[in-house]
Amino acid sequence: MTKTIRSIAGLARAGLVRPEERSKLDTVASRYAVAVTPILAAAIEHASDPIALQFLPSPDELITTPEERADPIGDSVHEKLPGLIHRYPDRVLLKPIHACAVYCRFCFRRETVGPGARALRKVELENAYDYIRAHPEIWEVILTGGDPLLMSPARLAEIVGALDSISSVRTIRIHTRVPIVDPDRVDDAMVQALRVKTPVWIAVHTNHARELTAPARASLARLADAGLPLVSQTVLLRGVNDDADVLEELFRSLVECRVKPYYMHNPDLAPGTSRFRLPIARGRSLLRSLRGRLSGLAQPTYVLDLPGGHGKVPVGPDYVGPAAEGTIEDPWGRSHAYPPPPDRD
Repeated sequence: MTKTIRSIAGLARAGLVRPEERSKLDTVASRYAVAVTPILAAAIEHASDPIALQFLPSPDELITTPEERADPIGDSVHEKLPGLIHRYPDRVLLKPIHACAVYCRFCFRRETVGPGARALRKVELENAYDYIRAHPEIWEVILTGGDPLLMSPARLAEIVGALDSISSVRTIRIHTRVPIVDPDRVDDAMVQALRVKTPVWIAVHTNHARELTAPARASLARLADAGLPLVSQTVLLRGVNDDADVLEELFRSLVECRVKPYYMHNPDLAPGTSRFRLPIARGRSLLRSLRGRLSGLAQPTYVLDLPGGHGKVPVGPDYVGPAAEGTIEDPWGRSHAYPPPPDRD
């Protein structure tokens, strides 16, 4: 397998889907994009392993529950111009491309990304730059999509260079899966396209340590060696990484790759994704169990993107006891007194 597989027929030829499921999977693929890169296809061991669950389509995607919505985090509520989302005062999302190297089966933008989804035209990008210039409170621009690193180095350099020229933009962040799922794409030309005066941060999406193959680790090393700071985003997924040992291995491995675990997301209410979602209490319990086991470098923040466009909030465990008791819990659940300061009113 030397090319990305983009059809159910291709997955069947590779032995990655069961023949009896092909009819339903064709229906899934007609609605939600399919793409599995060679490095991922080679990593799949069986139908229910953590790589297969993330990237191979399932008949369960045809099940839509009442709470699910096409725009689960409310991008459209805050879209000021095509591809430009201004949700928080000091930062914007810019989506120059709506295609990805792979299509995650839990993607919150699954209704808008895929083959045929139009990239922003030059005039639309210029309009976005004008908006950013007109709002000097915008300190950070986050390139997302789709996957910005799927663009050619020349096109990426144009966009990063344009943002670098806006004096009020002090940070550029790029959200990507490419270093993990198509690592050869991160070559010298790609790295050079990201080297500008304005700091460029790379937020890498990965959910399981098995995704950190030798080529993926080499790709991350190329970015880190170029001085590009790396953080990670992980989605908590039933059957994939909802286990403390699995998360511990992932977060340790990321730190070893010079990637700071940044966010662990609760899955969003995207259509056909209910099989992945867990109660928030389960995520809180998992993060609590890791507090005493992992260095602070390896601890992400557990977050939930509120439906309807109301923003991202931390939902991790709390260690403060009732105010009347003046107690704090340690990572192992033992309570300790922590007296309040003297009353100076």
